[in-house]
Amino acid sequence: MRGMRVLGVGCAALMAVGAVAPLAGAETAQEADLAYHGAATLDSGRVEVRITPRNHGPSAVPDATVRLRWSRPLENRQTLPDGCARSGARAVLCRVGALSADTVGADLTLGVRLRDAPTEVLMEIDTVWNGGAVDRNRQNDRQRVLVLDTGDAYYF
Repeated sequence: MRGMRVLGVGCAALMAVGAVAPLAGAETAQEADLAYHGAATLDSGRVEVRITPRNHGPSAVPDATVRLRWSRPLENRQTLPDGCARSGARAVLCRVGALSADTVGADLTLGVRLRDAPTEVLMEIDTVWNGGAVDRNRQNDRQRVLVLDTGDAYYF
């Protein structure tokens, strides 16, 4: 126990990485299928992202957190929406919240500024916390989108 850090429940949910399956020997977790769709634009170093989360079911998800990562570092100062937190030089974690089965969640909209105004950026989206539900279809909650500095929307 020496040298261990204890995080509050809220921080643990935001910082959990890959926490999408139950621990070995734990009770069987509910099964859910999270998916993210939306659009991203890049204009003079500013990325605007809109994500619509969906749970295809069959069970509800008590809480979820999505990670957005960019191939280029973010500027140091960012204004993020409530429920979002910076996670390193290139990532932001955002709380999605609870999702009933076969339900579309509230849209998540955020804008970030990238250092040095690149002409393109690779954006990756994935679930880092889903309340302990098992998601057997990880393909639709992991997205990779190349966004060019054209001001055009790139859909995923």
